Amino acid sequence: MIESKTRRAGKFVVAALVIFFGVVIFIPFLFMFSSSMRTPAEAYKLPPAILPERIMLDNYITLFQSDIPFLQMFLNSGIVTGSVIIGRLFVGCLAAYATAKINFKGRNVVFVLFLLSMMLPIQATIIPTYIVMSRLHLVNTLWALIIPGLFDAFSIFLLRQSMATIPNAIIESAKIDGASHFRICWQIMVPMVKSTLVTLVVLSFNGVWNDYFAPYIYLSDWDKMTVPLGVVAMKGYMGSGNPSVVLAGVSIAVLPILIVFLLGQRYIVEGLTSSAVKG
Repeated sequence: MIESKTRRAGKFVVAALVIFFGVVIFIPFLFMFSSSMRTPAEAYKLPPAILPERIMLDNYITLFQSDIPFLQMFLNSGIVTGSVIIGRLFVGCLAAYATAKINFKGRNVVFVLFLLSMMLPIQATIIPTYIVMSRLHLVNTLWALIIPGLFDAFSIFLLRQSMATIPNAIIESAKIDGASHFRICWQIMVPMVKSTLVTLVVLSFNGVWNDYFAPYIYLSDWDKMTVPLGVVAMKGYMGSGNPSVVLAGVSIAVLPILIVFLLGQRYIVEGLTSSAVKG
């Protein structure tokens, strides 16, 4: 009886802490959204108002009517993010299957090299990558963001560890039926690691959509830039831009991330736990 009460009290404390920290995390998003529907003077009001006082869409209209082509930037971000995710999953599935289920000489060495590449920050490889993109005449194009993003060592690692948990007997049975490695990978392995794929979609979407460094290096024309560059440009020189318009841009930029996360959140924990280190 005492143990039951203690367990209930523990669950109540955990639930209360989760709700508390959830509210703390949610307040900045609510303040951002409410400030995007205020005038600049009201945005700096002290104490700050958390809840929106009225529905004011003038800042959103100004955002899309400004000299900065924010709508085109939004479309560019969608093209880059969608292309990178599709290519990354395609490359990741093939590399993960090869290193997890195909026995070839140097398989573990290749996988270790993949892991070692995770330790290199993008700043360490940006110069040689820029030179390659320049010689291919891809600088100031969306391809300069898409092609380098197709290889992602973390995606390969997560998929490889997830595929490693699948019994080899399934692979052998498929081989007996005459299935090739390519068919085994896409028709057997990929459906069995669906939760890991969804997890990678959510994580990759967040990383690529919010990327500021690579677009800042490769892009120079307004109509080629992505959303993070547009939000920074809205701030103006020395932060002289309209803060309410900037927050309207941030609100729109965050919206796709929230939608993708809400759609895939139930797969995230399952995908990460199913990829526990093995072998």
